Amino acid sequence: MKHLLSFLIPVFAIFALSANAQDASPKPVKWQFSAEKKNDQEYVLHLKGTVEKGWLLFSTKMGNDDPNTRVVLDSSVKATITGITENGKLENRKEPLFDNLDIKYFENEVELLADVKLTGPVTALKGTITYMVLKGDDAVPEEEVFSVAVEETAAAATTATTAAAGTTTEKGDVADDDASNKSLWWIFIASFGGGFIALITPCVFSMIPITVSFFTKRSATRAEGIKNAFIYSLSIIIIYTLLGFLITKIFGASALNSLASNGIANMIFFVIFLLFAFSFLGAFEISLPSSWANVSDSKAGMGSMVGIFFMALTLAIVSFSCTGPILGNLLVLAAKGGNSGPLIGMFGFSLALAIPFSLFALFPSLLNKIGKSGGWLNAVKVTLGFVELALALKFFSNVDMAYHWNLLDREIFLALWIAIFALLTLYLIGKLKFSHDSDVPFLTVTRLCFAIVTFTFTVYMIPGMWGAPLKGISGFLPHEGSQDFNLNKSLVDIQASLESGGGSGAGGSNVNTVKPKKLVDILHSEIPGVESLFFDYEEALAAAKVANKPLMLDFTGHTCVNCRKFEKSVLSAPAVMKILRNDFIVASLYTDEKTSLSDEEKYVNKAGEKVRNIGEKNQDLEVTHFNRNSQPYYIPVDLEGKPLVSKGYGYDPKEDVDAFVKYLESAKAEFAKRHGK
Repeated sequence: MKHLLSFLIPVFAIFALSANAQDASPKPVKWQFSAEKKNDQEYVLHLKGTVEKGWLLFSTKMGNDDPNTRVVLDSSVKATITGITENGKLENRKEPLFDNLDIKYFENEVELLADVKLTGPVTALKGTITYMVLKGDDAVPEEEVFSVAVEETAAAATTATTAAAGTTTEKGDVADDDASNKSLWWIFIASFGGGFIALITPCVFSMIPITVSFFTKRSATRAEGIKNAFIYSLSIIIIYTLLGFLITKIFGASALNSLASNGIANMIFFVIFLLFAFSFLGAFEISLPSSWANVSDSKAGMGSMVGIFFMALTLAIVSFSCTGPILGNLLVLAAKGGNSGPLIGMFGFSLALAIPFSLFALFPSLLNKIGKSGGWLNAVKVTLGFVELALALKFFSNVDMAYHWNLLDREIFLALWIAIFALLTLYLIGKLKFSHDSDVPFLTVTRLCFAIVTFTFTVYMIPGMWGAPLKGISGFLPHEGSQDFNLNKSLVDIQASLESGGGSGAGGSNVNTVKPKKLVDILHSEIPGVESLFFDYEEALAAAKVANKPLMLDFTGHTCVNCRKFEKSVLSAPAVMKILRNDFIVASLYTDEKTSLSDEEKYVNKAGEKVRNIGEKNQDLEVTHFNRNSQPYYIPVDLEGKPLVSKGYGYDPKEDVDAFVKYLESAKAEFAKRHGK
């Protein structure tokens, strides 16, 4: 196992680099933005694009359903675009790639002049230009975010381009489940906490008194010892933060984020976490090649600052067997913070790791008050091993759900978690012992407290074996449709049947209701109280026309944690269930469903990408029709498939039921205006 990481790291790198190959290339259009004031209420927004040789930039005059260029102001900007003028040589031709569509495009350069009318106080015109470019058989959608300052006294203002990472999304009034929208503060706090967990692992904790004593006793003065300890702490921060920077530059945030929902990546994560779990439990030791540690250790005797830096590097390498699993978890999380995520995450992790070395150098008497390294540190490591084992099952569950292997149904997953945390409880109270454990002659208060927590969690999960929602961990569990016996679901269905007078659970009475047929043999309703759920957009839209009801599109995913959380916390509320059941036709569109399309259904989308399975088709629908690429995403549409609201509804961490009810009611009111119902 010594060189296991030497094998896994290149595999991970190759996979991520291949996923990031397209993102690494420069954008084919360089934009410059400025604003010209016409009067107190009107501006002209200038968007000047320089097109790379060989590329074609599609015109704003192309249709909404065709490859095009669009300029959109942020919803927070109190202004509207009343028209766009194009300055440049507009050309047109029939393009075979798009079924001989008559395309309008620009080469070399173009300037777009957008007339903007202010509707309120504005300090900056912020928005996004999304555009399609074509070169040969490559059609690529791109985007650029802009922010141009405007002042009443200024005739014009220019701002530099701000490049946008990821796919443009329309932000609503609630928080989105977009991977790139994770709060950097939240990532920092989580990583900072992860650093403290790493701190109490045997590999790191035992080094604190040794290292601090080395600096304080070997230095000529106490001030010099404190200075060296601070340099050591700063070196730790630099090393780990540099790691975060390199991860961002080499892999790219979008590639790392895509790994989180990829089947192959989830299997790799499952194997890695399983190996880490067994390592923590004492089956074997995982470490980086010893030559790395030897080289860095040999440099530790060099000049003062350089030598201290290599001492910190030695700590980072030799402690990897303990910090590696924690870093692995944090990197998956930090990758969801866009380009800055890994950088902020590693800074938070290293800061927590570095603080004690400086703190104990300042107050060396505290060293006598901390616990000595020994059996309790090994207990921490074994406890983390149990937790890693539970997390490994989650990654395997993601693949199992996406490919419908049905190997890890909800009750089996729960049974395994119950067993894992029950065994952890026995370990904490000294009833389960590994060969490398010290004797536990008596139960300490600390062990007792942790044992109570794990035992409570174990008891909490038991009702889930009979279908209890378990809202606290619903995002980690397989979907409820995989459970053979679900008492809670049966009770909800009975309630729905009684409220609708024995009619369909999909929409109140079964009059004028079309039953879903497509994919019902492999997919199951995850929306409480809505049993007759559709999984195909065209079929659902046809059913909405027959029933004369609005269609609620639920873009979701098998591996989407926040989808499950929102379903159990908001969609399960009686008020929400009643509205969805009686007043809407509902369709859950899985963007990671791997079921292949028939040969006749396969197609090439407007971005030039092949759409081969159900998930890719649903993802393409979300991106092209709603300019969105994250889940969950709830958007009600009318009988023509047009949105009934100006903003979709993403994941709301506040889990505000009343806000979602108002959202549904507004959609119903708009539907009544359009279709007279």
